[in-house]
Amino acid sequence: MTNRLSPNRLQSAFAKGHAALVCFVTAGDPTPDATPAILDALVEGGADVIELGMPFTDPMADGPAIQKANLRSLAAGTKTADILKIATDFRARHPDVPLVLMGYANPMTIRGPEWFADACAAAGVDGVICVDIPPEEDGELGPALRAKGISPIRLATPTTDAARLPAVLDGSLGFLYYVSVAGITGKQSAALASIEEAVARIKQTATLPIAVGFGVRTPEQAGPIASVADGVVVGSALIDVIAEHGANAAGPVRDLVSALAEAVHAAKKELA
Repeated sequence: MTNRLSPNRLQSAFAKGHAALVCFVTAGDPTPDATPAILDALVEGGADVIELGMPFTDPMADGPAIQKANLRSLAAGTKTADILKIATDFRARHPDVPLVLMGYANPMTIRGPEWFADACAAAGVDGVICVDIPPEEDGELGPALRAKGISPIRLATPTTDAARLPAVLDGSLGFLYYVSVAGITGKQSAALASIEEAVARIKQTATLPIAVGFGVRTPEQAGPIASVADGVVVGSALIDVIAEHGANAAGPVRDLVSALAEAVHAAKKELA
């Protein structure tokens, strides 16, 4: 296995001369029919990479906002087939924007890793983040994804030390998602100094771009992180906008993403 960056849409997203804005929303929240307009709003606002969450009954890494988004989506009847259709239609509308599916192992592996990898490839998915498959269990999904040119994207945390990091990187593609705080999404924010130190430490080993997430909610938070990382991930703040506006969320989502993108994209230019 290797941790090289495969030449695809993800590579392009992290090679624009500025940090990448990575935006997460949950598929099917508030309904499957409402998701396409929300995804379009992310693109229109300036998102460089889109993470589409696959709703799950027990999203253990997610905080209250995304937990509720999962429940809203499942209550609306969202199925894996709906998510794949959303992805397929998105790819037709946006041929150049990277799309990553993020979720948990059961929906991804229940019909076999090859089935899931084939379905992702057919839908134009660029990468997959599976929260609850550790590197030691890469065989559960990783080989099938890599065989189809899909990047398995791994998570590193503040507790990922020098002994652990090589295992996390081995077989990882696309980018490394650095979880800046221990715990669940959306609940707390890490100090910039600790993020800067962690990114510098990881870059001594990793050749992949590093995107920092968990607890990033505002342009004021995102900009400084973008000055030390290759990407910034925002999720819960967008989910809160969707929770407030429901099927009419596209406009407010676009406005928030536009403000985030302005801060993230300007940060690297200031350092240049």
